[in-house]
Amino acid sequence: MANLLLLLSLFSLPWLLITLSGASASNHETPKHYVVYMGATDPISVNENGGRAQVSESSYLQLLSSIINPSQESERISIVHNYNHAFRGFSAMLTQSEASVLSDHSEVVSVFPDTMLQLHTTRSWDFLEGKAGRLLPWTTNKHLSDDVIIGIIDTGLLSSGNQSYDAKAKGSARDTVGHGTHTASTAAGARVANASYYGLAKGTARGGSPSARIASYKTCSPDGCSGATILKAMDDAIKDGVDMISISIGMDSLFQSDYLNDPIAIGAFHAEQMGVMVICSAGNNGPDPYTVVNTAPWVFTVAASSIDRDFQTTILLGNGRTIKGSSINLSNQSRSKAYPLVFGKDVAAKFTPEAEARNCYPGSLDSKKVAGKIVVCANDDPTVTRRIKKLVVEDAKAKGVIVIDEDEKGVPFDSGFFSFVEVGNDEGSQILNYINSTKKPTATILPTVEVLRQRPAPVVASFSSRGPAQLTENILKPDIMAPGVAILAAMIPKSVQGAIPIGLKPSEFAVKSGTSMACPHVTGAAAFIKSARPRWTSSIIRSALMTTATEYNNMRKPLTNSSNYIANPHETGVGEINPIKALNPGLVFETTVENYLQFLCYYGYSEKNIRSMANTRFSCPKLSIEELISNMNYPSISISQLKQHQAAKVIERTVTNVGPFNSTYIAKVHSPEGLVVKVTPDKIAFTRGLKRVPFQVSFYGKEAPSGYNFGSITWFDGRRSVRVVFSVNVE
Repeated sequence: MANLLLLLSLFSLPWLLITLSGASASNHETPKHYVVYMGATDPISVNENGGRAQVSESSYLQLLSSIINPSQESERISIVHNYNHAFRGFSAMLTQSEASVLSDHSEVVSVFPDTMLQLHTTRSWDFLEGKAGRLLPWTTNKHLSDDVIIGIIDTGLLSSGNQSYDAKAKGSARDTVGHGTHTASTAAGARVANASYYGLAKGTARGGSPSARIASYKTCSPDGCSGATILKAMDDAIKDGVDMISISIGMDSLFQSDYLNDPIAIGAFHAEQMGVMVICSAGNNGPDPYTVVNTAPWVFTVAASSIDRDFQTTILLGNGRTIKGSSINLSNQSRSKAYPLVFGKDVAAKFTPEAEARNCYPGSLDSKKVAGKIVVCANDDPTVTRRIKKLVVEDAKAKGVIVIDEDEKGVPFDSGFFSFVEVGNDEGSQILNYINSTKKPTATILPTVEVLRQRPAPVVASFSSRGPAQLTENILKPDIMAPGVAILAAMIPKSVQGAIPIGLKPSEFAVKSGTSMACPHVTGAAAFIKSARPRWTSSIIRSALMTTATEYNNMRKPLTNSSNYIANPHETGVGEINPIKALNPGLVFETTVENYLQFLCYYGYSEKNIRSMANTRFSCPKLSIEELISNMNYPSISISQLKQHQAAKVIERTVTNVGPFNSTYIAKVHSPEGLVVKVTPDKIAFTRGLKRVPFQVSFYGKEAPSGYNFGSITWFDGRRSVRVVFSVNVE
């Protein structure tokens, strides 16, 4: 009876009158799936018999019945997803008017439509070992990470065959797409000898933390990933006791939501409250700026890089010249036979504009002129992807396709046994010049071969989304970079026509690229650190990985992007992960839940909503402006605006010593010419009784060039280097 009275007291009479007045307006609207987010759960309401869940669902139904037209109650008052473990809320079918009314309710933080998010679709761990100069400890202690549980939110998991993971999937989490299996095995794959993709990338496959356990949550289909379902999976994962959550999913950068309308940001905030680390992919919308997603400061955001392995495909031209390109093609073409070579615009279908034919648009080529030939396609219009070009040419009965694409030439595309190769602009010009110089040009595309010890590596992937972040430029995003190009990992064996060489079985492995592949590398590294340092919090693990990341490639030169320019932190974050070095970072930056609540204040959210999110009587600082976000105790520094003629901008940080008790660190600044950076104090000494020390960094930009200036501050004790990257926009 007491519970019933409690439920009824949720709704005041004035609020009910408002909802009834809006009922007629919603009669003619089409209901859509909405998420209703109501903040943190009340720990007091939890009981051993699941009483909280019962009360929550009852209260949600009561709430729905108060806004839905009585004539539609029987068919529309139902809960799709019930969130009641780490946070409160539900999803349901609502009209826009009903959603608007709900958003004004005193217990509701936000109401937003369920959006479809997208998947951010070996040798990589050997490469990371090589950079560290030593073997990762799991090679000698396979049980190092036995007690760490990784929650993988993705397309599910395939738990049969020789796939490189050791986990038991529950319920209907069976993977039918393959993306989830690939990411899970990258993060926590068991060792599998003689793994390869039809002979390519042959070796021992393993994940980053092979002994960690996997909890798989299936939220995605080939059509995308429901935000409401992702939020439910995060709620369940927190309840299940996972140590960290890996999410290789995100919104399109063009449609980024406010933090309180973003299911991943909401779920990750409450995960952080519960001590659960959340690692997310940065997105695949590079190389343009402002494309990075999953940018909340409580999310560890991962960019993608290459490793020192390439899949090289050779083109033999009829004039004897050899051109090197990139792809994964398993064709049977050989040096003994050449095929006529044509440019797309020269074999255009009737009435087709030249621009469409040169880019191999669907329907743009004359199949009679294409059959039996190798076709060259330009890439002036990136909306016609290389996959589409391949299908267009293949459907026209061509013998192969050469795609000219400067941006994606370093990201090998798997074309099955159809002859495919991608080249850059310089190589493309050589091929087109050859076509124009002879009456009967010919070419052969040889099968792909694996090339190791490529230099330079790593290189920022062209597709990897770039910063600065759209929602706030006062946090540096992405955070860090990890291998995400041509990654070999477990896959569902698929019998797809044209994808399997004749006479061979479907492969249990696949080579994939994307920040989807980079994200589980960081998850595996974080799980490895968690197993070795079980008392470390998520922010300490993040800090350890960030301040020890490397800024150099395997040529001991600064990291570069795919255009061969020196990469900046909006591309790489703080640099490439170095899991071994992160075990002993020396100093760390602890970011607390209170820091995140202050961030929400500075960003402009109401104190009421923040209190609902935190389930505390937290009060915002009297001065709450966005530029103060830069003062959050984060392992990197970003300043969105530094006026050239203003006084120095002072940023505060506090470091915690996790190394030897009696340590002394000295700061060294690396800044671009014209930007004056001063650290106070520039020498800090720790003792057994002094573990935390604050310091200030002053930035003065009078002589600095306009735009973003990048640099770093390195604290050094003679053995350990703690590097803090900064990004300062001078105006």
